[in-house]
Amino acid sequence: MTTAILGTMIVLLLLGFPMMVPLIVASVVGFIAIFGGIGHLETLVQQVIAGIQPASLIAVPMFIFAAEIMTRGQSAGRLIDVVMAFLGHIKGGLAISTAGACTMFGAVSGSTQATVVAVGGPMRPRLLKAGYSDRFTLALIINASDIAFLIPPSIGMIIYGVVSGTSIAELFIAGIGPGLLILMLFSIYAYIYAVRHNVPTEPRTSWPDRLRAVRRAIWPMGFPVLIIGGIYGGIFSPTEAAAACVLYALILEMLVFREVSPRQLFATAKSTGLITAVVFILVGAGAAFSYVISFAQIPQEILAGIGIDGMGPYGVLFTISIAFFIGCMFVDPIVVILVLVPIFAPVVQATGLDPVLVGTIITLQVAIGSATPPFGCDIFTAIAVFRRPYWEVVRGTPPFVIMLLSVSVLLIFFPQIALFLRDLSLDG
Repeated sequence: MTTAILGTMIVLLLLGFPMMVPLIVASVVGFIAIFGGIGHLETLVQQVIAGIQPASLIAVPMFIFAAEIMTRGQSAGRLIDVVMAFLGHIKGGLAISTAGACTMFGAVSGSTQATVVAVGGPMRPRLLKAGYSDRFTLALIINASDIAFLIPPSIGMIIYGVVSGTSIAELFIAGIGPGLLILMLFSIYAYIYAVRHNVPTEPRTSWPDRLRAVRRAIWPMGFPVLIIGGIYGGIFSPTEAAAACVLYALILEMLVFREVSPRQLFATAKSTGLITAVVFILVGAGAAFSYVISFAQIPQEILAGIGIDGMGPYGVLFTISIAFFIGCMFVDPIVVILVLVPIFAPVVQATGLDPVLVGTIITLQVAIGSATPPFGCDIFTAIAVFRRPYWEVVRGTPPFVIMLLSVSVLLIFFPQIALFLRDLSLDG
């Protein structure tokens, strides 16, 4: 049965079907193998519907919609300007500003692909003009966008929280420490690169201009305050924070900046609807697939084959990290979360690992895999946005992937990098 289910998925993937098709067809094949027919196939349909029923999932289209509105408006540009005003003049400042802008935009979008578009679009020409190679520039943009998957609000963390039953609010705050650590490592590397290649610095921005940039960015910088402050101030749940984020984006871009017209808003809503439909179909199909493989006890077979039951906490975390990293090199991150989290859930619970720590490590691995060859989704987003060939996009990624994997190892041995702020918030 395991061979039939996994074989079906692999064959359909190789034939080029969208990921939702292999998930659904493999679920049906497994269901027929278990029950000997299609007489109770409505049970599988019920699992699909149940998969998209959790109220927490409402946050996903809300954050996507808010990010789309901001990308079409002025928020992204103003956030970039304020980072540039303070960091642009130091050695490697333009590259450091790009990583910083990815972090700030990630704090209002939660999407790596939206960050590639919003930050990469305006920053890539400036980096090339300043003397950075396209190889370095493309790798910086697609890997710095990974920070958006860790800094709240993270769509990946929302999906993980729904699938595993882990507190999304705790996951959000646990992602801040690793996200800032990655930003620091990328900034150090950008400085070293600029020194080695003698990249000229940008002119120093005067303090009046810096203050002007801060004033212009005050409203966009309200997004992370609204999200984090609202959740941990007890004002919002994560789902309510997402709705408040959309309202804030609408007020900002339509009434304050007057950048987004009603017609553009309609196009933005349509785009959000299409993205959300794909995400929810994947979530529903993933729920059905998880039901089938759990019923068939496939997770137990796989874990017994790996020998994970005899491993300690470190062995389990390393195994999970490797599995998610490799999975996201080939398959959409959301699908990997939906398929692999239920497989590893029993051993995580048996080992007594903190599910928030596990979720943070999984989210980081998913983000790394999204920007890693051969099929990381951010790579293809960059190819589409910047219209550059595949090999040119991926050539500069190894140093960034090494840094990201180093953070993963640090998280395993020093979990307080992620859990310190979470524990602090709970104690408060």
